[in-house]
Amino acid sequence: MRSGVLISAICAVTLLSVPAPAGADGVSPLSDLVDAAAQRLQVADDVAAIKWQTGGAIEDPARVGQQLAKLATEAAGKNLDPDYVRRIFADQIAATEAAEHYRFAQWKLDPAAAPSTAPELAASRARIDGFNEVMLAQIGQRWELLHSPDCAGELGEATRTVSVTRQLDEFYRRALETATRDYCLR
Repeated sequence: MRSGVLISAICAVTLLSVPAPAGADGVSPLSDLVDAAAQRLQVADDVAAIKWQTGGAIEDPARVGQQLAKLATEAAGKNLDPDYVRRIFADQIAATEAAEHYRFAQWKLDPAAAPSTAPELAASRARIDGFNEVMLAQIGQRWELLHSPDCAGELGEATRTVSVTRQLDEFYRRALETATRDYCLR
């Protein structure tokens, strides 16, 4: 009798200690990737403020080319498809540039709303680099899902959840959709 109780207790402890499968708690396995993409997008506000104050151009094709080449090289080093990673980050950068243009338009229409201070560009770039690393790691961890028929549903769920959690306005929701639009290409 004691052994039956002991076995039941061991089984209960074992079952309770097993992690729930991804998605079982209502959180998409792509949530961390999409959240990093959203946070990276939000850095656009700081970068736009810097460029607004310095008169810098929003688009910098030379820097974009360098960043995409660097990310593709890092992807290859992690056994990820460099072309896929390049496409993902090209979308991310396009959405970020759109966000910067959006802020510039707002500030042109309402100069009083324009920022009077801005963080250092190096600090913003360091944050972007950190989000890039998180995104690359997540792409590696979720590679199979990103190339499966389940990807679109999981991406939609992750995008909705992150949009609510990060309190993204309609513009930033659309920017996030643009940034993540090629995640599920097979």
